[in-house]
Parts: sequence; C-alpha cells; structure tokens
Amino acid sequence: MYFPYFVVYIAVGLAISVAAFAWAMANGQFQDQQRARFLPLRGEADGPPPKATPFGRWEIFGLFFLAVAGLGASAAVLAYALYFSK
Repeated sequence: MYFPYFVVYIAVGLAISVAAFAWAMANGQFQDQQRARFLPLRGEADGPPPKATPFGRWEIFGLFFLAVAGLGASAAVLAYALYFSK
C-alpha cells in the first residue's frame, strides 16, 4: 500500500514549504506590495546586468544538485513503494 510513504513525502514537502514561507516573512520579502504592482510598467532598465561571480556559479550548481537530489528522492520513494506494495 502506497499511503504511508506518500503521507510522509507530502508532510516533508509541506514542512519545507512552511519553513521557506516563514523565512520569507521574517526577512521582509512581502513588505513592499504597492511598489510591486508598478514594476512591469517601468520602461528604463536599472543598468547593466551584474557579472557572474564564482559564488554565483557555485550557487547555480548547488541549486541544480538540490533539484536533481529531490527528483532522485522522489523516484526512490516511488520505487520503494512499488516494490514493497505486495
């Protein structure tokens, strides 16, 4: 039966989502809502885009690794549930 495995999987995902939302609220990510509605209407650019730094590259690799690890964990949970569902 798949049910216990998916309940744990959903609970972990929900806990991570709530933690990310709490972090965003604590760091003021949602404070300036009035300014956000006018951002698409701005015509001029702020300036040239920032150059890539070695830290930025490592950050991209880290995020890619986390995405691949998450997909791998999802596949592992699904394979485990299918294998032991007899």
